[in-house]
Parts: sequence; C-alpha cells; structure tokens
Amino acid sequence: MTALMYGLMIGVWGFSWIAIKWQQGEVPTEVSILYRFAIAAMLMFIIGKLFNKLQKTTLQQQAFFALQGLCLFCCNFLAFYNATHYIASGLTAVVMASAPIFNAVHGKLFYRIDVSANFWPGMFIGLTGIGLLFGADLAVTHWSSQVLLGLGFSLAGTWFFSMGNMISMRNSRNSIQPFTATSYAMAYGCLALLLIIAAKGLSLELAWQPQYVASLLYLAIPASVIGFTVYLMLVDRMGANNAAYLLLITPVIALLVSSLFEGYRWTWYSSLGLMLVLMGNLLTQRKQALFRRSPSAMLEG
Repeated sequence: MTALMYGLMIGVWGFSWIAIKWQQGEVPTEVSILYRFAIAAMLMFIIGKLFNKLQKTTLQQQAFFALQGLCLFCCNFLAFYNATHYIASGLTAVVMASAPIFNAVHGKLFYRIDVSANFWPGMFIGLTGIGLLFGADLAVTHWSSQVLLGLGFSLAGTWFFSMGNMISMRNSRNSIQPFTATSYAMAYGCLALLLIIAAKGLSLELAWQPQYVASLLYLAIPASVIGFTVYLMLVDRMGANNAAYLLLITPVIALLVSSLFEGYRWTWYSSLGLMLVLMGNLLTQRKQALFRRSPSAMLEG
C-alpha cells in the first residue's frame, strides 16, 4: 500500500507542474491559490461529513491546524510563485528538491529523529541528478540580485513546506488522522489568503478559459484533495525524510509531461540526471546500509 501511495503521489504532483504553469496569466497568483484550496477544502468537508471521516478536535488542535495551513497552503505557495518571477522554474525545482534535507534537520531538532545510513548518500546522488535534469536552466543563470531574491523566495517556500511536515507529524502523534488535519488546514490556509487578497485590494474575478478552469480543477482535486492527504499519510507511514524524497522524482514526471506538451528535448546529461534521481531514490529506501564499518573499526571507535 505504501508503494502504491508513493507512486500515486509522484504521478499526481508530477502533472501539477504544467497545471500551475497554465494558471499564470491575468488572475493574480493569490486568487488562483485561494480558489484552488477553497474548492479542495469544500470537497474534503463534504466527503468528511458524508463518510464520517472528520474527527472531533480541541481548540489546541485547531491552533496547530491553523499553523499547518499557514505553512502548507499559504506561505509556501506564495513564496514559490513569487520565486518564478525572478528565476527559472528549473532552478526553483532544484531548491524545492532540497526539502528532504530541511525535513532531516527539523526532524532531528524537534523530534530527535535520526536519518538512515543511506539517506545522505542518496540525497547527494538525487540532487546531482536534479542539477543535471535542469542543467540548461542552471547554465544560463546569471547570478544577479534578482536571482538571489528568487533563491531566497525558494528557500523560504521550502522551509515553510518542511515546517508544515513537522506540524503534520505532531498532529499524527496526537492521534489526528491526515484527512482531518488536511481539511481544517486547507480552510485556515484559505482564510489567510483571503486576508492577504483583501489587504492588497485584489479582484476575486476568475478567468473562464477552458485551459485555466481545467488546470484549476486538476490542482484542486487530484493535486490537493488526493495529493496532500496521501502525502501526509506517507509522512505518517514513512517519516518526513523518505516521504519528501518524492519531490526529487516529481520533476522527472514534469519534464516527461513537458516533452509531450511543450517540446522539451532530452539530452545526454538530462538522461543521466534521470538515472541518478532513480538511483538516489532506491538508495534512500534501502534498509541495509550501503557502507558498513569493519568490526575492527567499530572496536577502535
């Protein structure tokens, strides 16, 4: 079941990249994100009520749902959308792929969770692969103040995403199911976005072009309702580090989709990058340590 959920997430979030691109246009970013999660939250509450999936919660738990919503369904998306105004999406993907590292550091800091022996070698191989996959974007990058600003937004978005993972782990440890936490967190994320939109004086008017509406529905239902619920279930089952590694694989699916819809051309170094990402994933999921210390070295230690 865990492997099936992992594969589902890779596919669902891999296709979401092109859907996000199709959202760009006359509708302000904040408004598009608001409608995405408003539709998703409404559906989740309807499903929760019909199938009795929503748990009873306390006021303290609601406070943590609000924090999770602020991190996962508001701030990180605003940061990443703003990053794409300054840097190429490929470079943003490279930064986002570092989420497992953020999770490893935060997991150790907040929960004293140690990473597996294969985690860091797997991460190094995987991030090298991501760098090769987006080599063309990286090669043309001029390291100006604009690029540094874009990297700052990307790092902030990754940090917020990781903190959302940590709050999700806290909720799970307090017997809160991912469906319940995600439903409330999305609602609180929408409230935060609505306040930002009101403060900026933005219009709530939508674009009704078929491509925009189709991408909005995809992002709201498969990518949000299914995506975030399953992802947070994986965090509960696998730990935040291993679950977040799928963020290194989803750009691969995004590039495969791009080759179909946008004419992306694979090169020898992007193909090598694909193999390295897959190798890194297999290594991080391998339970037996790749490198073992000899008995004599262990005695000396």
